[in-house]
Amino acid sequence: MPSATRKNAPKGKCPICGAPTKAEFRPFCSRGCRDRDLLNWLGDAYRLPVKDLQAEDGDFD
Repeated sequence: MPSATRKNAPKGKCPICGAPTKAEFRPFCSRGCRDRDLLNWLGDAYRLPVKDLQAEDGDFD
């Protein structure tokens, strides 16, 4: 069974705007959406949840 290549890889939608993706920018549709995603990461628009240990324990004073 041949592996998927860029030419026959399944098409998807851009996670930023929903437009069809382009192989050059996959998983995005354009350089603009790719850059917008990077700015979201750099600007704290995307965050991973963390557990606040200090609030639970209270012994850090």
